[in-house]
Amino acid sequence: MSDIQLDILKAVDLSNGVVANTLNDSILSKYDAATLHSNLTSLWSKDMIVFSKIELDHWILTDEAKSYITNGATPEIQVVDLVLKSLSNLSISDLNSNLGPSIGPVGQGKAFKNKWLGKDGDKLVAKVDQLPQDTVLDELKLIESTGSLDDKKELTELKKRKLINLTKIIGYKIEKGVKFSLEIATLETDITSDMITKDTWKDAQFKPYNFNSEGVYPSSGALHPLNKVREEFRQIFFSMGFTEMPSNQYVETGFWNFDTLFVPQQHPARDLQDTFYLKDPKVAKKPEDEQYWNNIKQVHQDGKFGSIGYRYPWKADESLRMVLRTHTTAISSNMLFQLAKDPKPTRLFSIDRVFRNEAVDATHLAEFHQIEGVIAGYDITLGDLIGFMDDFFGKMGVDNLRFKSAYNPYTEPSLEIFAYHKGLGKWVEIGNSGMFRPEMLESMGLPKNLRVLGWGLSLERPTMIKYGVSNIRELLGHKVSLDFIESNPAARLDEDLVG
Repeated sequence: MSDIQLDILKAVDLSNGVVANTLNDSILSKYDAATLHSNLTSLWSKDMIVFSKIELDHWILTDEAKSYITNGATPEIQVVDLVLKSLSNLSISDLNSNLGPSIGPVGQGKAFKNKWLGKDGDKLVAKVDQLPQDTVLDELKLIESTGSLDDKKELTELKKRKLINLTKIIGYKIEKGVKFSLEIATLETDITSDMITKDTWKDAQFKPYNFNSEGVYPSSGALHPLNKVREEFRQIFFSMGFTEMPSNQYVETGFWNFDTLFVPQQHPARDLQDTFYLKDPKVAKKPEDEQYWNNIKQVHQDGKFGSIGYRYPWKADESLRMVLRTHTTAISSNMLFQLAKDPKPTRLFSIDRVFRNEAVDATHLAEFHQIEGVIAGYDITLGDLIGFMDDFFGKMGVDNLRFKSAYNPYTEPSLEIFAYHKGLGKWVEIGNSGMFRPEMLESMGLPKNLRVLGWGLSLERPTMIKYGVSNIRELLGHKVSLDFIESNPAARLDEDLVG
């Protein structure tokens, strides 16, 4: 037992079981609040005492107020005293030269306010016959000794003059606990081998386990909310028999990013305003498959496979320009080209980052994540696409979809997908879909009756809805709060995604 704890127990015992306030106790008042609290807590944990905190207002003097006490008078009294003692009336300049610029102006102002002084031209005239009582000094002395003043109006005035500051002093009310004693039994925390061999454990008193206490939280990383939602989407794809495509190639050529998808070289998406082009290296090598290269050129320039094409002079240099991929469909195109070597029904998906050269605002970034799925099958139709969309989004808790005709260079027919957002009270677009065009598929060498369905959506939009984020820059980028990443739970795609 420490000396402080013994003093606490003695003080409680001497005061008939209750120390009303440690600040007024002759023994305990010598200890500071932090020291008392730590020892009180130790005794409380052993049920020897109970205690509560007491907070009292305590006023302290500023350095300026202390200087008045040292001088024996406030500035207003010093000014009046000087005027009364002057054989000839003092001017304001004489007053400041005698008392100094820190005392003269203050004292003069207060003396005028109290109607102790007046003016006769530029001379100061006393309006009292004798020196007034220095009540402000008396109040400051009282505050210095007691830390308080009953007159609230005067307290306000002294605070306004910046002569006092308010602080808090902390004391404690202490009462006897159920196991109060003037001695503290030593409690064992562990059973040792020595206790067992000597049988002393039978007579030992053990500290009870606190089963409500929490252990130290381990330092660890946390998955970003985007990765949590991404993993949920991956599991949905896997449960529906999909294989994940390799998506770690951010840089593509215009050939795979645009031309293989039947996007014309004059398309606005290929402008600098919409696409990031690389400076070094600026262009890539030509694909090894000469037949596929020629097919793409012909289907764009002259038409092929039943299509009249776009009828423009297709440029190889434009096709080989290096770009940051604008969509993950560039990956899908490459995978379908590989599928042409052994055509068969397949299901593929990818979730990864894409890049667009567009203005950044609350809902748009220059980079974002795209979720894309591809289904290849013999003689499948647009009805199969709509039916699959119902199944896919149904696993996310999103039902009652609507579809609207749209245009994509590489799909025909194309459909925009809408779901009703209960929170916004309106239909919102959640994805885009369609059937890949023959110009794209037959150029690869895929059979005519092996058709391919494709659809895509943003990863950021469902994540923002799921976690209640209104500004995309708070979800991705340098403004993201690390507390937000660590504290949010794992994602479960249920009805609140659009509800």
